[in-house]
Amino acid sequence: MTTSQTLMEIRESQIRAHYDAAFGLLDGFDHTPRIAKPRAERAPSATRSPGIPGRRRFRSTTPGLAARSTARPEGVNLIARIDAADDGDPLTSPLQATALRAMRRAIATANAVDELFCEQTALGALKRDNLQGQLADARKAEFAELLAAASLISLHVFANMTAFLLAGHAGEAGEGEAETGDVEEILTDNPPMALHGALWELDQVLALRTGEFTGDETKLVPTITGFCERLMDEVTLRARTAPRLEPFKAVSYRVEADDFQIDGFSAATRARATPLTMTFKKPHEVVGNHIAKYQGMKLSKMLMAYDFDRQLNPFAELGGFIFTFMGDGQPGTGKTTLIQMIAGLVNEYCQNAGFPFRYANLSSESIDSYQGKSAQNAKAFINTVLDPHVIGFGTVDDIDQIAGKRGDRQSSAGQQEITAVLMESFSGANTVVRGNCTFGMFSNYPENVDDALRQRAGSRFLVDGPQSRADYIDILHLLMGKNHDIPLGEHDLYAAQAIKKAVAASYEAHSRPHEAGLIAVFERVADKIGELDDIAKLGTYLKAIQDADSRFTGRSIKNITDAVKVRAMDFELPDEWMENPDLFLRKDYETKKNMIADLAQPITVEMLIQEINRYADSEFRYGAKSDEAAVSAQVRDMRRYAEAKRRFAENPSLADPDLEI
Repeated sequence: MTTSQTLMEIRESQIRAHYDAAFGLLDGFDHTPRIAKPRAERAPSATRSPGIPGRRRFRSTTPGLAARSTARPEGVNLIARIDAADDGDPLTSPLQATALRAMRRAIATANAVDELFCEQTALGALKRDNLQGQLADARKAEFAELLAAASLISLHVFANMTAFLLAGHAGEAGEGEAETGDVEEILTDNPPMALHGALWELDQVLALRTGEFTGDETKLVPTITGFCERLMDEVTLRARTAPRLEPFKAVSYRVEADDFQIDGFSAATRARATPLTMTFKKPHEVVGNHIAKYQGMKLSKMLMAYDFDRQLNPFAELGGFIFTFMGDGQPGTGKTTLIQMIAGLVNEYCQNAGFPFRYANLSSESIDSYQGKSAQNAKAFINTVLDPHVIGFGTVDDIDQIAGKRGDRQSSAGQQEITAVLMESFSGANTVVRGNCTFGMFSNYPENVDDALRQRAGSRFLVDGPQSRADYIDILHLLMGKNHDIPLGEHDLYAAQAIKKAVAASYEAHSRPHEAGLIAVFERVADKIGELDDIAKLGTYLKAIQDADSRFTGRSIKNITDAVKVRAMDFELPDEWMENPDLFLRKDYETKKNMIADLAQPITVEMLIQEINRYADSEFRYGAKSDEAAVSAQVRDMRRYAEAKRRFAENPSLADPDLEI
């Protein structure tokens, strides 16, 4: 993969120049905590029998450096701490060595990036002036801000690279991340002090969990990784408001030997595909659901237009890319089949092109009783799919059960955390749509999904299953398989699934609304101002919809206009482009962009009316279901109350069998 114009390579010599300093930090230093409190009493060093030799001491060969650790026994020595993560074995295990080598390389890379940041900014010159006692009073504030920025950069690079390098050892180190608690000792005086604080706190975490490692060192790597994830989260949060970070964010750094890339304060993940065990479905196996199927097929090819060099998709720039969508319908109408079709198509296209494909699903198992863990699981799901080095497809099946509705007392704290993460990730202040991935939310009961989260779905897929007589014949024949001799009869098999003809009819059906409430609004506006044939009249229609349903906001208008832009791109990239990567997939960005632009069609009034009706129909449908569910619940409660009152009047002792009246 070639590098982009904003990519700066960190040479191996630059990293190895800091190996000795990095080893010195791991081998021992003193640190007095300033913010955090010690998590555990420091256990005395384990004594060994006279016949068992002690751990081999590493000695620096660099002139001028101490030959042994200068840390006091109560100081920080991560080499000794990690060496203790077994059952007293005097030899360092491969897993322990892997962890130590990853941390040494991450610290050295953080120091190298700190040097580059000094060169890019005035920090290098200000450091020299400060050492010579010539720092002007007028520049002291700038100096402090730059030191704080460099501290945040060093912390994030260290945590980011450590987690990245250890991610490949998940199979031998157990699954998932360990719960490490909040990271508090985040110091921004200068980069060395910042690393001291982070490593001291990591040592505290390892000390607290040493008992768990005894005889089971596989928990060591998840603990280190979990700590680094929390450290990255805290640093990223502070970096949002910290000054002087623009030079770092404007450039991407790459360590070629590790295939590691630094893109601001984004977490790096390995560009590898995830093995898929699902049963893929072909488009003809999705019976009915014409618009949903057609949009799913288009979306699969849209993803393949992503340019790994520019880390941008021409569809995202030209308009019409579907970043988030919601599929809703009754149980058994084909939502799972639709997921299998999209995943199967993208997987096939990626294999042809040699692109890494990653699929992830956020399930109910992500809801955790520990505070903050559910949000951490949801964020990990988002980051896995967003990775700009892969083509990603993320799904949230049964989202009404996973994400809680705000204000709903029946929603758990974990569900509320997931809702907050999804809202911020799908349309937050820091959301960047590159066009390499898409997220699909699916539900049988979309009215139970939080209104704000549901409106973050840029496109709506109504999954209504087979509708016509031909659809039911097709699906019966499909599911029966081949182990029978029953004749087909007079029927043109799968002709009803001819996608372009069916989609055109489905779109045409939305020239008028379907829901009763929206029909009333549409007819009232049409009677008053006539045919909706210009922007002013369409805006009047939108305002009338908002008057009828206050949930129809500016975000709804954005989703409608995005859907219209998708319609402007209402074409499928030719199958030959997917089968032969040289025809399109491996072209440079500008060529792909021009090829797509040539296929686009102009937006028409009919398109806009149909998309307004499609979106508004879904909102009225959700609102009607939600209101009906609430009314039904109140009716049930009133009936229960009436029955309880009747029984109590007949026999008051029924209220408490042990109560004597």
